[in-house]
Amino acid sequence: MPVLRNEIGDVLRDARLTQGRTLRDISSGARVSLGYLSEVERGQKEASSELLASICEALDVPMSAILREVSGRFETAESLDSVGVMPTIPDTVPELLGEVRAR
Repeated sequence: MPVLRNEIGDVLRDARLTQGRTLRDISSGARVSLGYLSEVERGQKEASSELLASICEALDVPMSAILREVSGRFETAESLDSVGVMPTIPDTVPELLGEVRAR
């Protein structure tokens, strides 16, 4: 299963690059440091809803469009899971996975 902060970061980066804009352009418009925005895009930091709204405004993209794209990525991952294509699971949680699958 994908990690939410990674998917949000990927979608934000894709939107920025599609517009041909730099991290500096967006960080200035969103009033967030360039370094922090970079960490959000790389999935190293989780953006609050307020920060996400500010980034979306700087990108001139509705937050709903960003969240729809993220949701679509999760839906794809879930459908792959339902047909038996499982992502790699760390050795630390196989017993938990068994409990979830048994339900």
